[in-house]
Amino acid sequence: MEIYLVGGAVRDTLLGLPVKDRDWVVVGASPQQLVARGFVPVGKDFPVFLHPASKEEYALARTERNSAPGYKGFTIHAAPDVTLEQDLARRDLTINAIAVSQRQLAVDGSFDPARVTLDDPHHGQRDLQQRVLRHVTDAFHDDPVRILRVARFAARFNDFQVADETLALMRSMVANGEADALVAERVWQELARGLMEDTPSRMLQVLADCDALVHLLPEWAETHFSQNTNAQHHARWVDQAARARAPLEVRFACLCRGMADVARLGALCARVRAPNDCRDLALLAQRESAAVENSGTLDAPGLIGLIERCDALRKPSRFDALLQVSAITASPGGSSPDALYAPRQRLRAALSAAQAVPTDTIARQAMVDGKTGPQVGAAIHAARMAAVALIADH
Repeated sequence: MEIYLVGGAVRDTLLGLPVKDRDWVVVGASPQQLVARGFVPVGKDFPVFLHPASKEEYALARTERNSAPGYKGFTIHAAPDVTLEQDLARRDLTINAIAVSQRQLAVDGSFDPARVTLDDPHHGQRDLQQRVLRHVTDAFHDDPVRILRVARFAARFNDFQVADETLALMRSMVANGEADALVAERVWQELARGLMEDTPSRMLQVLADCDALVHLLPEWAETHFSQNTNAQHHARWVDQAARARAPLEVRFACLCRGMADVARLGALCARVRAPNDCRDLALLAQRESAAVENSGTLDAPGLIGLIERCDALRKPSRFDALLQVSAITASPGGSSPDALYAPRQRLRAALSAAQAVPTDTIARQAMVDGKTGPQVGAAIHAARMAAVALIADH
């Protein structure tokens, strides 16, 4: 039995980046041998086990063969006779197909690149040095998820370029309908991860370059990305959100902010099955961002109206996210993170004033005065209006 560190941990170490997770491949072993050593099987589709102490994932070396259209049509072969080279050959990119024997690692799983011998049959080190994202073998086309993965890696490593032959292969996969076989949950998973990278616009650009964007996000990609100046602005808004370390829902809303209408935006959210928080913020931003941008001229009734339309009293964190989206998208290229600093501060102050109104006390007094139902609500609304007026007048 031989154990190797593979994939992202090796790649990131060679790039001088921090290692977040470690994946291991086990060569020359059976499931029974790993279970006998205390490993816990967790793989439903693949022979994957958790280490009894570290809880890191250990997978038996395997080969994969496409047996049906789409990314689920795979026949898996995992057995003691599968070699490391065969396992590496099934991987997506050369930079992810590098391994180092556990025997050469420090106790914590780290290694010094200058002091180890790497197993690199597909020249991943060369592609790391040349900053190239290149597929390992033509088996790449068996899994359409890899189209999204390449685009996501382009967003993470923004100084890497997709190899011409890899881009051509991705185009042929799209032309053959492979992108259409992707289920919404998987598209969202990769899209969300790409949006959380440092340069999300590169993910969109790569998807456009291989003709996948119009298949995966047709409501957004009304025309080819590289020919649509507005689309480029919208993508840069997402990059600005990334520079601000904004959460996923803000980044998604920034991506969607420039869409033509609510119906198309709703269709996009439904297509990718965006989580409720992402969908709701995107729809709110599409509806109210213009009002936020112009809120500096609003009087107290206008401020209260905006706060109430946004349900900000019940959901203040979402309102703050809306203000962040509006600040990022206020300029065409998303180049001014402080574009709406004063309006944002004014709206936050107005919300704080409205929140500070003692609604329980007002409601009790209103009922003592014989008021009920809508009259109680009107008394609370009037008190909030008076509180916000102090903000609006300054």
